[in-house]
Amino acid sequence: MSQVFKALSDPTRRRVLQLLRQGPLSAGALSDQFDVSKPTMSAHFALLKEADLVHAEKVGKSVLYHLKLSVLEEALLGFIGSFGSGVETSAPAKEAVR
Repeated sequence: MSQVFKALSDPTRRRVLQLLRQGPLSAGALSDQFDVSKPTMSAHFALLKEADLVHAEKVGKSVLYHLKLSVLEEALLGFIGSFGSGVETSAPAKEAVR
């Protein structure tokens, strides 16, 4: 889970994930959306792959990236679950108001 949050800590990587929600995109198409060097984007892609948030597929000479939404959902649900559901803390407050 820590790799997921490390990947999500950067606004560029979060934007890449947002772009991939619309469907798979090539590394070049993604890189064109940012004003950073190609090696910098490659480092961002590597972190996203390391966190298992994206899948890279070689298509000819291009690399096509796919969002792995289920991994992101699992990490976020696990994170939320580590704080409890909140139901236990809200129930006594409702009873105290009555």
